Order: sequence, then C-alpha cells, then structure tokens
Amino acid sequence: MRLSERAQQLTPSSTLAITAKAKELRQQGHDVIGLGAGEPDFNTPEHILKAAEEAMRAGHTKYTASGGIPELKKAIADKFRQDNGLNYEPDQIVVTVGAKHALYNLFQVMLDPGDEVIIPAPYWVSYIEQVKLAGGVPVIVEGTEEQQFKVTPEQLRAAITDRTRAFLINSPSNPTGMVYTEEELRSLGEVCLEHDVVIISDEIYQHLIYGEEKHVSIASLGPDFYRNTIVINGVSKTYSMTGWRIGYAAGDARIIKAMTGLASHSTSNPTSIAQYAAIAALTGTQEPVDTMRAAFKERRDFVVKRLSEIPGFRILPPQGAFYAFVNVRTAIDASPFEDVDTWVKALLDEEKVAVVPGSAFGSPDHIRISYATSMEQLEKALDRIQRFVEKYQ
Repeated sequence: MRLSERAQQLTPSSTLAITAKAKELRQQGHDVIGLGAGEPDFNTPEHILKAAEEAMRAGHTKYTASGGIPELKKAIADKFRQDNGLNYEPDQIVVTVGAKHALYNLFQVMLDPGDEVIIPAPYWVSYIEQVKLAGGVPVIVEGTEEQQFKVTPEQLRAAITDRTRAFLINSPSNPTGMVYTEEELRSLGEVCLEHDVVIISDEIYQHLIYGEEKHVSIASLGPDFYRNTIVINGVSKTYSMTGWRIGYAAGDARIIKAMTGLASHSTSNPTSIAQYAAIAALTGTQEPVDTMRAAFKERRDFVVKRLSEIPGFRILPPQGAFYAFVNVRTAIDASPFEDVDTWVKALLDEEKVAVVPGSAFGSPDHIRISYATSMEQLEKALDRIQRFVEKYQ
C-alpha cells in the first residue's frame, strides 16, 4: 500500500499528540494535568442540551441540506447582524462540521497548486497543513513579541507576490490571545484590497475577550472589506460545544456555493441534531457565555500572575481566547534540554503536566498553556511547573 504525497507531507497535530500522551499516562494511573486542549471545561449549557433532545424526539435525525438547515442559517445571519453589523443572505452562509471544516473546504475551493496564503506567526497548527493539503503554499510572516505577536501592514505588503491568493487573520488569536484593533485591521485590510488579496477572518474566539478590547470583524469596516472577506466562526468555543462540530463560513456567494458542493461529496451534512442545538445556542440566553467568560478572566489573571513569578518566564497578558503564550527561552537555556520540544516532554515525564511546545505554532521560544480548566488544577499545575523550572536553575 502506498500513501499519497499529500498524506506523507502531513505533520501531526502537536496539541492532539500532547493530549493523547497525557490521556495515556492518566490511564496508567498517573496524576496528569492537561493544559494542552483548546476546549472549555464547562459542559454545554442546559438549554442547548434540551434543544438537542427535543430535536431527536421530533424526528430531526435524518439528512439535511449539505450547507445547513434554513433555520440555522437564519440564526447565523441574525447573529452576524446583531454582533458584527454584517448582513448576509442564506446563499452567503454555509454550515460546516466545525470551523476547522469550514477552513478546510475554503482552501480546497480557493487554491490551485502553487497559490500562496499569507499566515501570521504564531499561528494555529492546522492552518499550515490545510493550505498544503489544498496544494497551496503557506507564507509565514512573524508577529514578534515586541509587536504583541501581530503583523504590520509593511510586513504584509512585503510578503505579497503575484501568487498570493489570501491573507488569514485570527483575532482573538490562538495561541497568543492577542486582539487586533480596528485601526490595525483597517491598515492590513487596505493592503489586501490594494493587491486584490482575499481576507480570511477566523473569529472563533470573538466572544472570549477580557478588559477594554473589543472584537471587530474586518468584514464590517466598509463595503470593499465586506466583499473581499470570508468570515469563519462556530459555536465550539463560545458555547462549550467542541464535540458537537458546528462551524460556519460567510462571504461571497460563489465561494459559499463551491464549499457547499464540496461538502455534498464529502461529509454530506453537519449532524442534524447538532444543528438544532446550535440554533438554541445562538438564539437562546447568553448568560452561560457571560458566566464562562468571567471564569476564564479570573483564571487568566491568576495564571498570568503566577507565570510572571517563575524564573526565566516572560508573558504578555492575553487579551482573549483562553491561552497563555509564554516565552521560556531563558528557562530552557538554563536547563539541560536542547529545545522547547524536549523541555516540554521532560515536564510531562517528570511533573506530569502537559503543555504544547511553541514550535507547533511557529515560535520555538514559547509554550502554550490552556487555562480552560479548573482553578484547582491550574494551581497544582503551576506549582509543578515552577518546581520543574527551579530544579534546573
């Protein structure tokens, strides 16, 4: 049996690998604390669970339209209008099997071999692999710590070539938690408009922002931005529905039609029951979202304070999402470990704490810590991390 070239070029997801290793150790009886998974630790809110049960009882257990049921498309359109000031018709919206699926199908229908997609680093691990699977070329532009992990218009302009098809932006960001301001988004968007580069805006963490910062959809900055942007979102992070697998994309009707057609030959439709649950999430009470966001903010403040006290650690307080992206270069240099990957492995082996190496996100001086877990677990984990670091000082 021979694997295809695209299968052979795939790099396994570091986040899933770390999570799997932690689970394996836990099954062996070890007290492992996992800070790798990017999912809320809360259960899906009760009114959403109830909506799913009612959908099953009502017989909504069959195939649906590949691009999603009309009722969910309407709920998504209403969400865009209320939250983002954006108006989309049903033929401009496609419902997908998670936001990851939306991105995957988008690259598949947009890219020809050799087409380039500009991706800021640090980046979410799957962006690179999805572009490559579509025959595209990921072009990485580094957002340095000094720039709050954001890229500048000058960097973007310098990266554009005659093969550039799209620019991908993620705000709030996984893994850094940084949020682009309206002014920053406008400056980047104008470069894209100038060079006829499509903007892909991943807004999956839009409701998880803390403090003064506000989420702004780049598509809302004017008619030209609206026409040139594909927005990606979903219910996974906001409503603690990671396992339900409902995402969506909105934008140019031709792109959306192509994504829907691709889904019809691959996944058929997103799970019918999950679609009805997503309607309840988007249209029902938002109190559980406020409760989760308040808990994440409390955890963020605690984690930032504790991490800042660990020798050799440096951290920019994240503005959104639920990750702390920590510079551990000084701690690594003081240890016998040659790089962040071996350092992270030793932390898991010796202290049974799982974090994700920054190399997975294009940033080998960092680690990503998810604080989407209980305060008790965070306290224990940070005690162990500090003990591990101080052991090698």
